[in-house]
Amino acid sequence: MSGMKRTTEKNLMVFSGRAHPALAEQVAEELGAGLVPTSAYDFANGEIYVRFEESVRGSDAFVIQSHTSPINEWIMEQLIMVDALKRASAKRITVVLPFYGYARQDKKHRGREPISARLMADLFKTAGANRLICVDLHTSQIQGFFDGPVDHLMALPILSDYVRDKYGDQQLAVVSPDAGRIKVAEQWSARLNNAPLAFIHKTRDIERPNETVANRVVGEVKGRVCILVDDMIDTGGTICKAADALMAEGAAGVVIAATHAILSGPAVDRLKNCQASEVIVTNTLPIPEERQFDKLNVLTIAPLISQAIREVFEDGSVTKLFDGRA
Repeated sequence: MSGMKRTTEKNLMVFSGRAHPALAEQVAEELGAGLVPTSAYDFANGEIYVRFEESVRGSDAFVIQSHTSPINEWIMEQLIMVDALKRASAKRITVVLPFYGYARQDKKHRGREPISARLMADLFKTAGANRLICVDLHTSQIQGFFDGPVDHLMALPILSDYVRDKYGDQQLAVVSPDAGRIKVAEQWSARLNNAPLAFIHKTRDIERPNETVANRVVGEVKGRVCILVDDMIDTGGTICKAADALMAEGAAGVVIAATHAILSGPAVDRLKNCQASEVIVTNTLPIPEERQFDKLNVLTIAPLISQAIREVFEDGSVTKLFDGRA
């Protein structure tokens, strides 16, 4: 017999960019692995340099980076990390996106607009990514933008378990801030003993970003604690107007639950002053100490991401983490 035969062991390696290292450290700790030492810095003109301090040849590489502000800088850093791994002969590269930048630009509202969420997927594919792991994409169709496997994780189990444990003994209603997210509200309802559903009818001016008008509440919320669910809180305008509209309709209280706490501009002041009693989010994005406030409760997403990474590495099932619904 000619030639050489060798059976190699799989090697999981976890890498982190500089956007949200605390989350990456939690994920690595859950996996029982350390983060690969990485040198990263900016040149005087803003160009980014990245080099890994260990051999990555033949590894199953997972690159964690959450697209927080300054968002374009961190996206570029992650693309450069993927390129470095590809050129260093990593066997498989999985991009882990706790928050997927540009996800709201997933379709054209008017002529001559980009579909930037698709461009993002193309950039990662071109850089050398074989797979994406994302958490609560703004719309599920984004999974189809990437030419390869996409694991779409949901923070729903983490958030809903907390809500059920704390508020489960009260009369609840699950409220979507707009009609477009009613399917997500239905999943929440199923996990909260089939609590009744409601949604806020709102209008949005496509020429003025981050501005909406909450017109009326559709559904029965009077005397109930309303769980107002959304995928992200950016400037907080939509969610705070929805909370105020619910209280005006006679709700007993409002609890806001969202996956991604972007908290841009006036968001913190709006959330502090709105009529919601608690704001529950996850740590998919870093929240600086000065942006935190009394009614904000941050739950960690690290166990979910680490479970998904383990399933991908072991060629298991990510879908089973969500009772077959992912």
